[in-house]
Amino acid sequence: MVSDGPHVQCHLCGGWFRSVGAHLRAHGWDQLSYRQAFGLERAQPLEGSDTRRRRATALRIRRVADPAVRAGCEAGQQWVRSGALARAAAAAARGRRQPEQRRRKTLQTLAGISPVARAAGSRRYADERLARAAADAAARLGYPDLGSLVRDRVAAGASLAGISREAGLHQNWLSRHLSAVDPAAARDVAGAVSGPRPLRRDARWLPVIRALGFADVASYLTDRHIVRRRSVRAIAAEVGMTHGAVATALARHGVPRNPHAASRGRCRDRATAVAARFGHSDIESYLADRRAAGLTWRAIAGECGQPETWVRRRAGLSR
Repeated sequence: MVSDGPHVQCHLCGGWFRSVGAHLRAHGWDQLSYRQAFGLERAQPLEGSDTRRRRATALRIRRVADPAVRAGCEAGQQWVRSGALARAAAAAARGRRQPEQRRRKTLQTLAGISPVARAAGSRRYADERLARAAADAAARLGYPDLGSLVRDRVAAGASLAGISREAGLHQNWLSRHLSAVDPAAARDVAGAVSGPRPLRRDARWLPVIRALGFADVASYLTDRHIVRRRSVRAIAAEVGMTHGAVATALARHGVPRNPHAASRGRCRDRATAVAARFGHSDIESYLADRRAAGLTWRAIAGECGQPETWVRRRAGLSR
């Protein structure tokens, strides 16, 4: 508002008045639409200094003499003391565009604050938000603080991403912010999370394989894939996991992958049985002996009762 002291200028017609608020009726406007149209704050007075002084004097008298005004003032003070007024104001302002007058005041105030102080304030506000989020997440799962939650879950084999999702946070929240929220907890779980990773990754496997009589995943995979020659697909069906999960576990525990383990195992057993029937320790020595005796591949196949192609493959030859 442009003012010369006792008078203020109307934005609509340019006239000077003791109170533009009273003058707006001549334009068919109300105070709210006037303030919104010209970006004025709701607390911006629309009267000159003399009019404001007379209104303030009259209100002070009414606060003493008028029971209704006195009761209203007391109720307002209760709202202020309890914080209800601030909460109601924040709720009313949420989503509402900031008036141009307030925006300029805000920018002017920020211009007077050093960049270092602004950065420190932003950092302090961000730290407070992280602390509130951590406390809320721990409380939702029944823990006194985030550190207790993380230590307990990591000891049970959970990952930080899994704990974050369980607590209702983004899956990378703990990886990014645990060291800032609870540095002691971050140090305590650093070894458990980044050290024995196979143990943590095997958390889903352990209940299943222990029911099958195995103490660890490596011994189970060795028995099933190497000793019993079960395929990756058969192992996955037994433990209720995906083909990819089993293949990853084999690589993680250093168990060599044997493609087509079941069919190749049956073929090896078949070859061993043929060699043993003719008194040889393996199929290679049997075939070498028969070839040295002058037998053709067809004759050898007829002797052992196997297809000629099978006999040739066992000797490492193509048809």
